[in-house]
Amino acid sequence: MTVPNSDIHLISAELESLRPTQMTVGYHEVTAKRGHWKTLDKKGRASAIATHWFPAVLGPKRDYYVVDHHHLGLALIEEGVKEVKVMVLRDLSWLDPVIFWRMMEHNQWVHPFGPDGTRHDYEHLPDTLNGLTDDPYRSLAGELRRAGGYAKDATPFSEFLWADYLRPRIPEKRIRKDFAKALKDALAVVHEQDARYLPGWSGKIELR
Repeated sequence: MTVPNSDIHLISAELESLRPTQMTVGYHEVTAKRGHWKTLDKKGRASAIATHWFPAVLGPKRDYYVVDHHHLGLALIEEGVKEVKVMVLRDLSWLDPVIFWRMMEHNQWVHPFGPDGTRHDYEHLPDTLNGLTDDPYRSLAGELRRAGGYAKDATPFSEFLWADYLRPRIPEKRIRKDFAKALKDALAVVHEQDARYLPGWSGKIELR
């Protein structure tokens, strides 16, 4: 993410006050981001905070609902960071909560699905980033993309779609016990025709 220009509205916010718009993260990715943070010196950390701003929507009770960088936010909380920069996408604080969530869904700014892929009511979203639950399939989907299993795509929550595809194909126990083996197994099924509906799929269409 590049340094914002002057016409973007940035504000400073307490990291633990930001409201998540999803229920889970892949903790494997959170751990990787914590590891990277530990390699930075004081200047590098200041630069990272200044340039990695959190896109958010101002919602009911004037809370900031972040729509991206949940993994980074949780990693920074666990590393003791208190304040970050927030980029305000829209001010929807004046809307009735029902209409607010309808607009969030319309813009694909919310993903209220639990670690088993089940959809929940918006009231079950965690209040803070450190309330996010680990979904090992989200971890696997993220690493699968980095390993070249599928292409990076602008589709919102694309890694979660891949996580749901992997859910019935790779045993959860294997992911937790031998992540490298689970990744190898995922790479073996990622180009199947059944996955061709997914964002970033890079298999070959079979003519019938």
